[in-house]
Amino acid sequence: MIRIGHGYDVHRLVEGRRLILGGVQIPYEKGLLGHSDADVLSHAITDALLGALALPDIGTRFPDSDPKFKDADSIELLKNAYSEILSTGYSISNIDCTVIAEKPKLKPFIYPMRKVIAEALSTDISNVNIKATTEEGLGLRGEGIGAHAVVLLEK
Repeated sequence: MIRIGHGYDVHRLVEGRRLILGGVQIPYEKGLLGHSDADVLSHAITDALLGALALPDIGTRFPDSDPKFKDADSIELLKNAYSEILSTGYSISNIDCTVIAEKPKLKPFIYPMRKVIAEALSTDISNVNIKATTEEGLGLRGEGIGAHAVVLLEK
């Protein structure tokens, strides 16, 4: 049996925050605003995993109204959600992600992000794909970063 899930997240860029994507700190003058570390890539993957099994989304599971998730490490949230996936007998076949950002350029950080995510999910790096694109000055216009993720689970 296979199940497919899709996840999406977006956060505004602001000064005074670290930029974390896929569990990797990226040097940049702004970071993403959010209750946790605002790692949109990890959030999108978490939602895709949960969505594949029709489980409540990341906002329901880790609400921003709960102080225990203040500045939470999104890789830890991802691991937590994946442990529930594993308990159902499903495992990752593959993950395909797209990060949408005008700046900074993400190419040098793609492999490290893939590595962190693969390790967090106990899967081979070849099962995790990440691409980065811009919106050609449209859409987010450099004011934020978004991410889409598609996950295929198999039993």
